[in-house]
Amino acid sequence: MKKVLVTGASGAIGINVIKYLLSEGKYEITALDLRNKSVYKRLKKYQKRIKIIYGDVNDYSLMEDVVKQNDYIIHLASVLPPLGDFSKNIGEVVDYKGCENIIKAINYYNKNCHLFYASTTSLYDKSLMASVKETIKEDSLTNFSYNKYITEELIKKKLKNYTIFRVPLVLSDLKKEPFIYNVKKDLVVEVTTTFDAAYAFVKALNYTSILNKKIFNIGMGPEGRYKYQDILDNILKNYGLSLKYVLARLILDKDYISPVLIDSDDLNNLINYRTDSIEKYYKRLYSRGKNRPIGKLLGKIILYIKKG
Repeated sequence: MKKVLVTGASGAIGINVIKYLLSEGKYEITALDLRNKSVYKRLKKYQKRIKIIYGDVNDYSLMEDVVKQNDYIIHLASVLPPLGDFSKNIGEVVDYKGCENIIKAINYYNKNCHLFYASTTSLYDKSLMASVKETIKEDSLTNFSYNKYITEELIKKKLKNYTIFRVPLVLSDLKKEPFIYNVKKDLVVEVTTTFDAAYAFVKALNYTSILNKKIFNIGMGPEGRYKYQDILDNILKNYGLSLKYVLARLILDKDYISPVLIDSDDLNNLINYRTDSIEKYYKRLYSRGKNRPIGKLLGKIILYIKKG
């Protein structure tokens, strides 16, 4: 069996990567994440089927040990916005230096290992439409995007086997997972879901030769392009109002970029990873919202006031 290491394994995408890897039935899986109550709870159900390591990608001795044992690494560990934008140093420690440790370990002990790295479409700054061919304007990036950019450059310079996926705004389970609310309401965005993003990484394991040394945008294509305000309205309608929603929309700078990706069909044409839809996502939100009567009521009130 091929061996796969997943970093950031308890995150919104990571937990679904594990589910899909298990459903494939042909991989030995190692999940790596920091230990806390939330991480432990999310990974516990898989402890009899996978190897779980609680640790930090900045622990180089640990990374030496786990990297040498795996054929593939799906590197998802990251400090997401808004936290990732508060300080350049926070993201640098996790995103850049953590990946640097993985790269060093690969080059010393396991040069045939293939790294799949989760980057971001917010690299495209204020572009309304973008592709991987676009030149990145380094001096205009947010802290989060900048650390993703320099990590991409390090990967391209130091590794012979890698694939970079630039991930857009991810529609996640609002009850269990963080959501990026700091997007301008009038911006037309292209999205993906945790299911499709995770499946892209898992399907890609079967196509390393044609994906090697390439960068792809992940997205739903034309079916996943909406004005961000419409997404917010559907969150209020199906899930209801939450404190995170209020705080993010009132306080945070609306600086996260998730543009229309004119080449997001490219990866799907190669590996056929899209199985989800935004309609299915809203149905899942509705199901989650059934147990939130007050939140649902407040959401309906806000939508009613807006229409009036």
